[in-house]
Amino acid sequence: MSLGSRIFRREKLDRYLETDKKFGKTMTAIDLISLGIGAVIGTGIFILPGTVAATKAGPGIIVSFILAAIICSTAAMCYAEFASALPVAGSAYSYGNLVFGEIIGWVLGWALILEYVLAVATVSSAWGAYFKSFLAGFHINIPNAIVGPFDPAKGTYGNWIAIIIVILISAMLNHGVHSSVRINNFIVLVKIAIIVLFIVVGAFFVKPTNWHPFLPFGNAGILHGAAAVFFAYLGFDAVSGSAAEVKNPGKNMPIGIIGTLVIATVLYVGVSIVLTGMVPFTKLNVSDPVAFALNMVHQSWIAGIISLGALAGMFTMMVTMIYSSSRLIYSIGRDGLLPKFLGKIDKKGTPKNSMITITILIAFLGGFVPLDQLANLVNIGTLIAFLFVSIGIIPLRKNKDIDNSKDYKVPFYPVMPIVSALLCILMLTQLPLETWIASLIWFAFGLILYFSYGVKHSRLNDPDKVVEE
Repeated sequence: MSLGSRIFRREKLDRYLETDKKFGKTMTAIDLISLGIGAVIGTGIFILPGTVAATKAGPGIIVSFILAAIICSTAAMCYAEFASALPVAGSAYSYGNLVFGEIIGWVLGWALILEYVLAVATVSSAWGAYFKSFLAGFHINIPNAIVGPFDPAKGTYGNWIAIIIVILISAMLNHGVHSSVRINNFIVLVKIAIIVLFIVVGAFFVKPTNWHPFLPFGNAGILHGAAAVFFAYLGFDAVSGSAAEVKNPGKNMPIGIIGTLVIATVLYVGVSIVLTGMVPFTKLNVSDPVAFALNMVHQSWIAGIISLGALAGMFTMMVTMIYSSSRLIYSIGRDGLLPKFLGKIDKKGTPKNSMITITILIAFLGGFVPLDQLANLVNIGTLIAFLFVSIGIIPLRKNKDIDNSKDYKVPFYPVMPIVSALLCILMLTQLPLETWIASLIWFAFGLILYFSYGVKHSRLNDPDKVVEE
């Protein structure tokens, strides 16, 4: 068999289902929505509506969030069909293996590793700094030496708060998905309650005159605002990685993915309406626009609660992404493209080895490496996965080995998947050149790893074998 033929070999769905059946199926549609909201709604909801309104869209930021959600929904519908038809772990990585071939699956998996690891590491570092400032409000001071990048010359020895929170979340997830999901659900409810509290209280201080002019930057401002806030919705794709652990995935996966996007849109739009109504948009270009607006109307008592909501937002985002990344690493190990011990599931139905491995990596990056300049790499990894999942609906429908005759289907096929792919390409063009250069280096390293290790150890070299306990 030629190398070209080998790298485009496709996995069989039955074999994935046979391996992934070791997972316990405990998650419901509500659990999936909770995971999704946990990933999508973070501290950005308290920052983006203000800063983007001030610099790009004015009160038209309300329309920008709706437009961005519509753009995102095209990819969400494609994910929903894949998750319904292919209820396996690994999200876009596994989808790529099944409909395009192993090399495309590997590239998508490598892109998702970039997304998940950098996203959690960056947020864990921010969580450590935010937690320090939160405690300072109670006159509890954490030394700077243990909440900063590793720079002994400046007296900082790593962000140990970030390391601890990552280890605690991983320990919680490793204890069992069922109990972890319950804790996550509770914290997500607290977070939503805090956001709703701001909307309700802030609504009493809205002055309609602050919405005029509604489009100070013109119609172009809405588009620029949509491009800026589009990335606020990223994270719902992490829900699809849990398909192997979901009850009735054909029905619940689409509800979880699309439900996440709908609820996130309502919350983002609600905050945007109230925030721009409370304070003239020209004053919102500050680091904490929600707290600023509350202080402007003499409601500073809520600011502490908002800080708690921000911490909760970052916590649930890390829960979802650590959970999803462990399932992704498991899936790649399951297929032999990474060491096979990563593809093992323990007696509790948890991929313990992959969880430990990803925890060490994230904790090291979040604790010791400054990641501010790498944040955009999260977006490029996500958009590449979106692009292939969107295009992949077409070969998915044509694949005779996959029963796609029931459950959820993308409407307006094949127009909708094509539109989604084109929108992903458009958003990719919005990313800066340095992001593309850094990502090319990442993917070059990934291809070297694949051709030096993955091709030789791929489970497809022995197509009849299923990974054993």
